[in-house]
Amino acid sequence: MSQNDNFTFDVVVEIPKGSRNKYEYDYEKKMIRYDRMIFSSMHYPSDYGFVPETLALDGDALDALVLVSEPTFPGCLIEVKPVGLFRMYDEKGPDAKLLCVPVSDPIWNKINSLEEVNPHLIMEIEHFFQVYKDLEKKKVGIEGWENREAALQIIKESQERYISEKKTKELAQ
Repeated sequence: MSQNDNFTFDVVVEIPKGSRNKYEYDYEKKMIRYDRMIFSSMHYPSDYGFVPETLALDGDALDALVLVSEPTFPGCLIEVKPVGLFRMYDEKGPDAKLLCVPVSDPIWNKINSLEEVNPHLIMEIEHFFQVYKDLEKKKVGIEGWENREAALQIIKESQERYISEKKTKELAQ
């Protein structure tokens, strides 16, 4: 993986910006499944999904927030570049989230670092994840924001973990 400014990857959108519906990719059926409506009267501050062929510490694919001008739709594949990393944890453990911009959106694609993102939007995202599970009586913890280099590192680690897990499963068969 190159650490230059041209590094891009795909994100599969599960939840469009502005939605209260929580969708999750069903790996067995290879479809997007409606999971639930989030209990709080909040909506996702950006498109939200995952990076295919990664494995995060919570046992799921690596989560990604994509800053879009207009919401897309569940199942949409977006080529993005990372600009930062949001660290948090929930009932399943560490739950890092990449912050990305789409390479084909001229409003966002000039952004290359967390410092270039509107500070109020950063606070909105942090606030959303701090309280969105409160009414479900699920605890989350916020650990804060890190730079693009931290995002690149977690992508690399998640890709390596995915490959290792896949090899382990293949050997077990």
